[in-house]
Amino acid sequence: MAFFLCFFFFIPASSATACDRCLHQSKASYFSKASALSSGACGYGSLALDFSGGHLAAGVSSLFYNGAGCGACFQVRCKNQAICTKEGTKVVLTDLNHNNQTDFVLSSRAFTAMAQKGMSQQILKLGIVDIEYKRVPCEYKKQNLAVRVEESSKKPDYLAIKFLYQGGQTEIVGVDVAQVGSSNWSFLSRNHGAVWDTSRVPQGALQFRIVVTSGYDGKWLWAKKVLPADWKNGVIYDSDIQITEIAQEGCSPCNDETWS
Repeated sequence: MAFFLCFFFFIPASSATACDRCLHQSKASYFSKASALSSGACGYGSLALDFSGGHLAAGVSSLFYNGAGCGACFQVRCKNQAICTKEGTKVVLTDLNHNNQTDFVLSSRAFTAMAQKGMSQQILKLGIVDIEYKRVPCEYKKQNLAVRVEESSKKPDYLAIKFLYQGGQTEIVGVDVAQVGSSNWSFLSRNHGAVWDTSRVPQGALQFRIVVTSGYDGKWLWAKKVLPADWKNGVIYDSDIQITEIAQEGCSPCNDETWS
């Protein structure tokens, strides 16, 4: 039985305020093709093109967080009031941004979504803009957390899975797997991005335990029956659970207002 000692405890600094909407200032640029972001370090592939209407982003290492930040949602707005709206746009992190000159590289659809009506070409001509952004919960209406079996899986010796439609405002920091009805759990390791794998694959139908960041520490979620005994590569399976937890941290300033 695997035990995770990976609960995250966020201890706010004395000058910080308990917050789940920390406000950050930076810059953003864009990729002309969203496919450049969907095929990125998180490993979502073409599935990412359906996330948030194709409003995708590559984030710097502090946001990518060694893959734990994959699937995180952010509200981003540019600060040029002559061109941009006060609301900005909501993006999903799907890739790692290696250029530390900007916190984000957005898909062109997300980049132009920050602009006022009729100003799309003007913001594209700028190429790079000053922004402010904050982490926000991901919402997938009527969509549970899903598990996709990767093509690299080889029954019965190797299983690689990818988590899709991760709701809430969390990171997945640990995963266990066991045969349905068994308490003999084995842990999975993060292979890269949103992909987890193990060479200790239980037989039969499979259940999962997932540790997500929640509040100032972590929380176990139990998906009691996810993969059938005859699971197949390339197939997406419903976990029958939804992640709605919100992680807290310490920051200043905190911005919990609705941007509109």
